[in-house]
Amino acid sequence: MTGLRVIPAWRHGQERLYVCLTDGRNIAWYDRDTARVNLLSDDHRDEVLRVLGPFLTGPVTIGPPPVPTPAELARLSLHPDDDLAPNRPGEALVVALDRDPGPARRLRPDPRRRALEAEQTVGQALDRLDGAGWHTLHSIPLPGGDRVHHLVIGPGGLFAVHTLYARRHRVRIADPTVALGRREPYPLLRRVRSDADRASYALTAEVRPVLALVGPADVSFTVPPREVRVLTDADLTGLLRLGGVLKPADVEGLHAMARDRNTWTRV
Repeated sequence: MTGLRVIPAWRHGQERLYVCLTDGRNIAWYDRDTARVNLLSDDHRDEVLRVLGPFLTGPVTIGPPPVPTPAELARLSLHPDDDLAPNRPGEALVVALDRDPGPARRLRPDPRRRALEAEQTVGQALDRLDGAGWHTLHSIPLPGGDRVHHLVIGPGGLFAVHTLYARRHRVRIADPTVALGRREPYPLLRRVRSDADRASYALTAEVRPVLALVGPADVSFTVPPREVRVLTDADLTGLLRLGGVLKPADVEGLHAMARDRNTWTRV
């Protein structure tokens, strides 16, 4: 067989090298992350390995594609309109600002834009955990107009992360209230716990609440918060140190359930 082409592509966050016929049909692909060459037909084994030779690094496993897991089958059967995985950090705020950007000139900054900056900052930090066996979903809509800002699923468990713009502000926390600078305190931690409780109900699994503060000048606790983990955006990578709660198959199964919009319609 001649005329095989190698075409690089990204699929679900992983780099793949596809081996294609001249008419564009795939006959194999090489996963760099798993060091595996997946052959759709063993008849082309020698030709595929020959054309992939310059790209292979170290020993590789060669064989037919693995059987899809239940989580992968659920993802493949999910309608694109119901898939929450493509949501960007702050998706709901992006849509709201596109529809109603507000007056061109304001005496004070639009609070929605500060909230969006906070969600984007936290979302980008959480997305960097993906390579370590974690998944993050953003802007999950809940009945009544509420939403979970970020849902993190990984070896250390499940976390509902609520973000708060606090740049250059002193933050005082006296459970359940949070105060920014000289502003009046308000019971934000009740909302943070409520989001986690609703997520726990939807997924039938424990979801722990997290408050993520973006850019605070200082954080102090008058009364330590009950159950709520309070982190700054710079501390979120600390979640990587948590483990021993969920197996990889459990992570994938919960991620498949959580990304389905229909999971969240009755919470």
